[in-house]
Amino acid sequence: MQTRIPRRWDRRLDRVAVAICAGALLAVGCGKLLTTEPAKGERFDQPVSGLDNGELGDFQDGQVQFRRAFSIGEGLGPIFNNASCASCHSGDGRGRPENVLVRFSRGVDLALSEGGPQMQTRAIPGAHAEALPLGVDVSLRLPPAVFGVGFIEAITESTILARADPSDADQDGVSGRPNWVVPAAYVPATEPGGGTSPRIGRFGRKAQVSALMQQVVEAYHQDMGVTSPQRPAENVNPLAPHVPGADGVDDPEVGGAQVNDVSQYLRMLAPPTPGDWTDARRRGESLFAGARCTACHFPTTRTGSHEIEAISDRSVAIYSDFLLHDMGDGLADNRPDGDADGREWRTAPLWGLRIAREFLNGELFLLHDGSAHTVDEAIRRHGGEASAARDAFLAMSAADRAAVLDFVESR
Repeated sequence: MQTRIPRRWDRRLDRVAVAICAGALLAVGCGKLLTTEPAKGERFDQPVSGLDNGELGDFQDGQVQFRRAFSIGEGLGPIFNNASCASCHSGDGRGRPENVLVRFSRGVDLALSEGGPQMQTRAIPGAHAEALPLGVDVSLRLPPAVFGVGFIEAITESTILARADPSDADQDGVSGRPNWVVPAAYVPATEPGGGTSPRIGRFGRKAQVSALMQQVVEAYHQDMGVTSPQRPAENVNPLAPHVPGADGVDDPEVGGAQVNDVSQYLRMLAPPTPGDWTDARRRGESLFAGARCTACHFPTTRTGSHEIEAISDRSVAIYSDFLLHDMGDGLADNRPDGDADGREWRTAPLWGLRIAREFLNGELFLLHDGSAHTVDEAIRRHGGEASAARDAFLAMSAADRAAVLDFVESR
């Protein structure tokens, strides 16, 4: 006859066994198997500090929507690039080459007739994905990091304008200028960056979008083929037959609440904290400024008033002036965007580089198309207004260049 141990003793023995196993793991140096929550500032998907309980609830709601992968039955397509917002932005950071979006670089009328401004490379059954027409110039765009955009939204237009020098009046070779764009008609004046008058663009590789809400609506419509109250008509391929009923989900496929949830989530995403200061990084910072890299990558910017108090009136180390700069023939894509021409790009913020590789399988993809894999390579490919800064970097000793790279990659 077998004696049965009472269940309460089962549980006690289980706990003892777990404790013994844990102790054994630690004794042989396996403590890293016991993981903990990443520290604040070590991820791209954490909320900014100082949010109240209601805002934290909005953040969680938006995070759910941002990570939602749409199925055909939920409105995906008929043509699309990916099934969710999170699919293109690795851990809310920058994308990978397989997520690069293709933008047409020819005139607006021709681009629209050929399916532009963005090519959708996937389609649901019954629909036809777009193919690149012969002889069309294109611009490849790597999905950008989405953390910290609330701070970018909160920067006043006057702050951006104060750094503009379109005619290079100070004769330093740098002539940044704002990209004046007209918001989409569906963006109300009550929305930051909205209204019927030209506004300063600040989102996108060429600062071609002034309102975060517009960025979200267009991502739903163009990237996922999901309609919203702002864009209720399906996006289809005009050069291929479309089978009626291929997408049988009633439009709009998401409501205004979902658009707002994602917008609020993005507003409240915190940038990661920069790395600790070392003597080498202090020296690299000084050399970075001495090479005049800070003429465009302006170190800190103060935000203005915003309805979210946690991002209002804050000094943030973004390393950008949000102005357009001619970057030379090597980086030209020949695509106009708003007021930007085919050689101009918005100064890319440098924050988040410290942990970017952790969310990209140890790799790094820089520049507008992700074609540079190191900071050194990205600097060497700068031209146009950045030529003098690039040449100053290249003229440094190997040790000084290493200090600059260490500084930039620690931000």
